[in-house]
Amino acid sequence: MKRIFAFFVIALLALLSLVALANAGVQAKEIEYSHNGVKLTGYLAFNDSKVGKRPGILVVHEWWGHNEHARSRAIMLAKSGYTALALDMYGDGKLANHPKKASEFMNLTFSNWSDSQGRYNKALEVLKAHKTVDAARIGSIGFCFGGAVSIKMARGGADLKGIVAFHSALPIEPTITKNSMKSAVLVINGSEDGFLKPEAVASFSQDMFRANVDFTYMNLKGVKHSFTNPQADEFSEKFNIAALQYNKKADEQSWVSMLKFFERIFK
Repeated sequence: MKRIFAFFVIALLALLSLVALANAGVQAKEIEYSHNGVKLTGYLAFNDSKVGKRPGILVVHEWWGHNEHARSRAIMLAKSGYTALALDMYGDGKLANHPKKASEFMNLTFSNWSDSQGRYNKALEVLKAHKTVDAARIGSIGFCFGGAVSIKMARGGADLKGIVAFHSALPIEPTITKNSMKSAVLVINGSEDGFLKPEAVASFSQDMFRANVDFTYMNLKGVKHSFTNPQADEFSEKFNIAALQYNKKADEQSWVSMLKFFERIFK
């Protein structure tokens, strides 16, 4: 019995050591870059113990701005073997403290899309130049506002292998034509997303179909908006937005689906 117990303890310690070793190499740091004279605050994460170059992933924040949610996703991607850069679409790392301010930031970004596109492309340039990144294998993920940004960049011909949009709006601009999009697309939304109309899903899906895009739409039953952000319930209560709700199961399910998607397109 003592031998069995000792063997169990040794095996457990070995397993914990492997897990610690896998996470020990993850490096994460705030970086600064700029576009058109505006300082942009990014957050770069990669596994320093991983040998060789690997795909790079841009992480685009929610409408609140470059926050801890985006940074935590960059770290999660690094733990899965990618180099990730959580970028800054608003400039100076600005964060909204109220939905009205978040809406103001978001609308300004989309109304001045030429400059916003430049900010995204600058972050893309920074990511591609990193010593650990294979510049030929780049993806983008985004949440809410960030999902729409990723979609618009892909539709505009950005050099991306694939994008994943979580609880995202579904823009149908810029216009795409058959085989004009380079990027594969995975959209993961909740069926009870109060910000999303069924007809918008239909129009977007038809557009992807007509353009012959590698496109997948995941509809998560009973799931509301912002299901990946643990702060969603806090925001819902604080600002009286019933459409927001974190969903741990949906969060984990969507993340696994994202990893499988990237594994496929980066082969």
